[in-house]
Amino acid sequence: GKWKNKERVLIFSSRGINFRTRHLMQDLRTLMPHSKADTKMDRKDQLFVINEVCEMKNCNKCIFFEAKKKQDLYMWLSNTPQGPSAKFLVQNVHTLAELKMTGNCLRGSRPLLSFDPIFDREPHYALLKELFIQIFGTPQYHPKSQPFVDHVFTFTITDERIWFRNYQIIEEDASLVEIGPRFVLNLIKIFQGSFGGPTLYENPHYQSPNMHRRLVRLSVAAKFREKQQVKEVQKIKKKGTKVLVEEDPTEVVFETPAEEKPVEIQLVKPESKPIVKDKKKLRKIQRKKQKKLFRTEG
Repeated sequence: GKWKNKERVLIFSSRGINFRTRHLMQDLRTLMPHSKADTKMDRKDQLFVINEVCEMKNCNKCIFFEAKKKQDLYMWLSNTPQGPSAKFLVQNVHTLAELKMTGNCLRGSRPLLSFDPIFDREPHYALLKELFIQIFGTPQYHPKSQPFVDHVFTFTITDERIWFRNYQIIEEDASLVEIGPRFVLNLIKIFQGSFGGPTLYENPHYQSPNMHRRLVRLSVAAKFREKQQVKEVQKIKKKGTKVLVEEDPTEVVFETPAEEKPVEIQLVKPESKPIVKDKKKLRKIQRKKQKKLFRTEG
């Protein structure tokens, strides 16, 4: 057959990404034979420059990874140069090289795309579904692709986020084994143009990472403040005077008095014990006296 669908995807990033994002970007390039690579873009450049880069590379789709503060990762999916484009916050990234992923697939094989039924109910999800199909679907009869289908890309919506998974199809029993990579996309905005323009949809459930970190710090500070207040209250209680509680007369109603034992008084003087003297000591004393007498007489 002839290669009619000439979709080409440019996958690159901005400067300042960490090693995990770099491995994720490389994994997407290996899984998508219709993708192209480019050098990292400078942070100072505007995002509209990416349209010119895609035109120079002869690409009509783009996946751009944008790193901020060396800890937050954003992903742009765009149809260049007309649009639309979508911006996501990427969370929970796991790459192909991790030992948990035990599956394997043929390099350059075409994937099946599996979507959650919610993609057909909401209009903004339907737009994202079409964007995902055009970007992640390998064109038929592509020169670098293989004529086999042995893995599935799944897009599932849970907790207002899109969960991406890649599974291998085992031929014997058609069971699925995860290959990787895996990541979670938290939708921020959908724009009419490519990397900008009027906003078509804004996610009301989205919370920025800065706000999340701020709320975590405030909760920790509130717990610390509460502990300090408890300690101060305990100190005040210890220093304060003790309040004497009046005796309740009803407390003694059911108490039974103990039996009084008669006191025994000894009227007779106890007999004195006989003093037993040592006979040997008496003899020694008598001998000493006799010796003194002999000395005085002599």
